[in-house]
Amino acid sequence: MNIQKPSRATIKGGVSKDLRHDSAIKHVTGRAEYCDDIAEPLGTLHAYLGLSTKAHARLSDVDLSAVRAAPGVIGVLTADDIPGVNDVSPTGRNDEPIFATDKVEFWGQPMFAVVAETRDAARRAAKLAQVSYEELPHALDPEAAQAADMGYVTPPLTLKRGEARSAMENAAHRIKGKMRVGGQDHMYLEGHIAFAIPGEDDDVVVHSSTQHPSEAQHMVAHVLGVPSNAVVINVRRMGGGFGGKETQMNLFCAVAAVAAKKWNRAVKIRPDRDDDMSATGKRHDFVIDYEVGFDDNGVIEAVTGEFAARCGFSSDLSGPVTDRALFHADNAYYYPNVLLNSHPMKTNTVSNTAFRGFGGPQGVIAAERIMEEIAYHRGLDSLEVRKRNFYGEDGRDVTPYHQTVEDNIAPRICQELEDKADYQARRQAVLDWNAKGGTIRKGIALTPVKFGISFTATWYNQAGALLHIYSDGSIHLNHGGTEMGQGLNTKIAQVVADAFQVDFDTIKITKTTTEKVPNTSATAASSGSDLNGMAAQDAARQIKERLVAFAAEHWNTDAGHVRFLPNAVQVGDEIISFPDFIKQAYMARVHLSAAGFYKTPKIHWNRDTGQGRPFYYYAYGAACSEVSVDTLTGEYRVERTDILHDVGKSLNPIIDIGQIEGAFIQGMGWLTTEELWWDSAGQLRTHAPSTYKIPLASDRPRVFNVELAKWSENKEHTIKRSKAVGEPPFMLGISVFEALSHAVASVDDYKTCPRLDAPATPERVLMAIERLRG
Repeated sequence: MNIQKPSRATIKGGVSKDLRHDSAIKHVTGRAEYCDDIAEPLGTLHAYLGLSTKAHARLSDVDLSAVRAAPGVIGVLTADDIPGVNDVSPTGRNDEPIFATDKVEFWGQPMFAVVAETRDAARRAAKLAQVSYEELPHALDPEAAQAADMGYVTPPLTLKRGEARSAMENAAHRIKGKMRVGGQDHMYLEGHIAFAIPGEDDDVVVHSSTQHPSEAQHMVAHVLGVPSNAVVINVRRMGGGFGGKETQMNLFCAVAAVAAKKWNRAVKIRPDRDDDMSATGKRHDFVIDYEVGFDDNGVIEAVTGEFAARCGFSSDLSGPVTDRALFHADNAYYYPNVLLNSHPMKTNTVSNTAFRGFGGPQGVIAAERIMEEIAYHRGLDSLEVRKRNFYGEDGRDVTPYHQTVEDNIAPRICQELEDKADYQARRQAVLDWNAKGGTIRKGIALTPVKFGISFTATWYNQAGALLHIYSDGSIHLNHGGTEMGQGLNTKIAQVVADAFQVDFDTIKITKTTTEKVPNTSATAASSGSDLNGMAAQDAARQIKERLVAFAAEHWNTDAGHVRFLPNAVQVGDEIISFPDFIKQAYMARVHLSAAGFYKTPKIHWNRDTGQGRPFYYYAYGAACSEVSVDTLTGEYRVERTDILHDVGKSLNPIIDIGQIEGAFIQGMGWLTTEELWWDSAGQLRTHAPSTYKIPLASDRPRVFNVELAKWSENKEHTIKRSKAVGEPPFMLGISVFEALSHAVASVDDYKTCPRLDAPATPERVLMAIERLRG
């Protein structure tokens, strides 16, 4: 026995510590292995999709003879080759075929897949198809879809409280407006890819870059016509996801798996970036019609909103996405009387899907536009209007979906940021600068965010984890979440390290696989750490209870005299190194493995009544941004941004700060440079990095200060009292959008709300300036 003296040492890497991402060195040295890096078995085939070149048309004739005859081609897959069901709809609505049959409904819809000896051969052959189309009328945006009576892809939602219509009529002031909010491409560094390896009987293993392995498993089984236990989905890491790999990978997994089983050879499919962007969904565009009634002080009395979304040709996740837009149409503000309606419009475009924030950003920006409208109408600072309308007490704490805001720290967050960023003095300096009337105008804005955390599909709020301790004391950790660069694996390993008081390096984090943890939820809704952290902690608790019972019996003492110390266990007065203690537990036949589980408590939601508690808690934040705008060209730059964000008691502060920085820049890109554009024929023209502009390093704020609200601690029982961080800070980019509006408004002496549409490209900024100049 190794007996030691008590130590004051601490473990290397518990919770609430700045621990480096477990794959950071691999990322920067290029040693991190992604799906395309997996060694290919001898005889691996490659698939490529044949895509439509019409937005809406009947397929009169599809001649694939030249495709089949092309060099290196093994065969072609069409809908007739699907052994199960030709559908990968994530909602089970049977409206998303793998391959089109009698008609196509968007430009870029898959019609067939070529399977060849090389990827280049497959790619070239896919272009040889001779397709005859009978064109049909098409609608590309929400307004065109409404005019053409295209209908909804999924049932709409209504949220209401109070009497919005009568309160609006009786309000001292009323404003009506319309806002167009553009979509956004995910632009992950690693595109879509799936690599299927056939097994015996019905078995197939698919390596994929997906955020939702269990859904991919079920979809592949559905398409093959086999039970889910025959399909294994493996995910080691993704090169980015942002929601774009929650459902969109189903298509690629299914094609690879069908081809692998048909030819009994490994099959890989990886589209070019152009085809990836054309054939996969994006953030939903919205057209928002709003009306607000308010009193002389700018305090809101009534709000109505109609949220029409470009959903695409099928339902995908448009129902929950447009629902969440309504859930966040209040942002941090109390609406005494409110009526909100979603309009998930069918359009002849690719079916839009999840994207960081999942509809929430489109709702939040509508709330911020309303604050801006009131401010310009009443001649007030928009921050003052925000303060007057924050959720509060005395009945001003109920949301449009009837959930009570129990932990409202938005006012404190905003006040602290106002002070830290010296907002008042800087705003006066901006006003003084603009009063000179020069070419360069400045703008400043401070905007908050209140973001609900939980899947609104209540059953997704569950997670599992599998934990093994081997006889040498090393630990194997597996959980249902997926690592896409956000540091999820690092955080979960920190939770386990903290539970056993062992060094982080003791823990081996393994690939996510449906073989180990079944029926997992997507790594989405900012819930990865919340759900999987609690599941891993549950597994650790089970093993610890067995170890404590063993120690108490073996050393003939009470369980209360057993303590886990840094890399050791103390039993009474004796301290045993952790590996030696585990070895003895193994020899005593203690079970050193556990499956943990967690489900989020308290939440419930009735969509039919529009009432419930869909969110376990809220995360808060605020950003203050200052911009300079060239009024001759519309060009601008972000001079400074200050952020104060609430992550509760952080599991890993440095990773959380990185998430906040990245989310802000991505949100800023959505609202400034990232513009999706379809031509009149329905073809997406912004389908590559050459035509679609994401923010560059040079676009970041010249001064960029990010802090965590270190005093915050989640009042709900989350993992170590932390809060989600993936999505909430995305909406802080709205501060840049509002600052641009402030700069534009200066040319008309702040008399008129500029009503910028998003993204506020330099062209749109210039046009807004010219409108105000008259």
